[in-house]
Amino acid sequence: ELDNQLTAKSKTLDELKQSLASNGSAEQTPEAQSLRIAELCEMKDSIVNQVAQLKASMESILEQWKAYDEIYAEVSLMTTRYLYCIDQCKPSGEEASLEALKKQVKTLQ
Repeated sequence: ELDNQLTAKSKTLDELKQSLASNGSAEQTPEAQSLRIAELCEMKDSIVNQVAQLKASMESILEQWKAYDEIYAEVSLMTTRYLYCIDQCKPSGEEASLEALKKQVKTLQ
């Protein structure tokens, strides 16, 4: 989308150049017009460079978000597994007394 807008602005700039070159302006000398056209071209080039930098930056950020999503999913799964294990290890119906824990250890062995 940015490329399309940039192309449209480039065409508009080219049309302005042609219009200024063909019509001329009584208020500005040809030298002043040439300087203004050069300034506009520099501005366009600067915008093109900024768009390229923005694209590169956005691609980098997108890759970082993808990595974050993958790691988040993995951590979420691990957390769910640990919570399930903790829930399964709770003594059922008995208080967590030393004797109950000893029985559970014996059972596990």
